[in-house]
Amino acid sequence: MTTDPTETPNRRTYSFLGPAGTFTEAALAQVPEARDQHWRPVRNVGEALADVVEGRSDAAMIAIENSVDGGVSTAQDALATMGGLRIIGEYLVPVNFVLVGRPGATLADVSLIAAHPVAYAQCLQWLSRELPAHAHLPSASNIASALGLLDGTSDADAAIAAPGVLEHHDLELLAERIGDNPAAVTRFVLVGRTVAPPPPTGADKTSLIAELPEDHPGALLELLEQFATRGINLSLLASRPIGDALGRYRFVIDADGHIEDERMADALMGLRRFSPRVIFLGSYPRADRAVVHYPERYADDVFVEARDWLRGLLSGAPVEEA
Repeated sequence: MTTDPTETPNRRTYSFLGPAGTFTEAALAQVPEARDQHWRPVRNVGEALADVVEGRSDAAMIAIENSVDGGVSTAQDALATMGGLRIIGEYLVPVNFVLVGRPGATLADVSLIAAHPVAYAQCLQWLSRELPAHAHLPSASNIASALGLLDGTSDADAAIAAPGVLEHHDLELLAERIGDNPAAVTRFVLVGRTVAPPPPTGADKTSLIAELPEDHPGALLELLEQFATRGINLSLLASRPIGDALGRYRFVIDADGHIEDERMADALMGLRRFSPRVIFLGSYPRADRAVVHYPERYADDVFVEARDWLRGLLSGAPVEEA
């Protein structure tokens, strides 16, 4: 990667939550198109997406979902309120935490541990077992907890961080794989400016945000029926407050399939008729490349045949009864 755009002015720029050594950087390293390009470290999700909207970056990598803690609300809210953005890819990063200290430190020296509250909660069982007398010093981020040990701004003896921090900073590895859930994974999405979706691959995901109309019994069920009646599975359904009144929510949705699939296109049109606001975030290949399966009655040719049948009725042409 490169970080100084003045050195290579013709290369693309990617924003990510920095500095070097974060899980977000590990996600960006999975993007083939980003290799040997400019990587721009930023301080938060809002700054990363603003870089894209305002043209400082071509794309931004942001965390959007964690298998332990669920959706990343700051990312979901930013995507709901900042226009002109599209998700163009997704990437999965295993969440493996390490405990690091200053050079020469040992595990026996540790009594105060700096950590982001989320990271701390995901390592609490290990910490309680191995360092039962420790205290926690909350940090703004995983990387900040580690860098504070080196620049003298932290009183902690050790820090919880992503493994990548050891590739960039002279820190002592005190323990590795300290997370309580070895299967923990964070899902990241690469976000660019509004573009046409890539062609369907058969292993795709469509992301969108929809608001409910006026509050009434069964409103959420009506929203979900737009997908259920077309054989579309939802892999994510998360509610976020709109903020203009109590009880008003928008729903973040990940649906299996691509907007060019007849069933998905039909569902989105149904959702558009039902919802006062629908934000299409993109259709893109799934990170796991798992092929989307659906009942045969929801195949594209079934929708096409039904549409042709209706057109025949409207034209007055003779139509064979099924």
